[in-house]
Amino acid sequence: MITSANSAAAHQLKSKLNADNVIFGDYMDLPEFMVRSGKMLRLPNPTSAAYNHEMLTLCLDKNIEKIYPLREEEATLLKEAEQLFKEYNIEIYP
Repeated sequence: MITSANSAAAHQLKSKLNADNVIFGDYMDLPEFMVRSGKMLRLPNPTSAAYNHEMLTLCLDKNIEKIYPLREEEATLLKEAEQLFKEYNIEIYP
């Protein structure tokens, strides 16, 4: 999963990964039709006190094995909980 779904950086990263099964996610506004189609996920807001646990639950529910956080606040929080995610075989990439 690549965060910051509406950014050019997210789409550039997807093309570099050359993977068909990449899903985008964002906590900011997303087009409703993209969320309904399953091409994008609504993510928890990083200001939530339970952000890491909400993200972990989402990853487990959606079988997400890799997270590429593109926003600084997401990356910082996820890196702090990296060991927790590793216990569930979920990798967080810089």
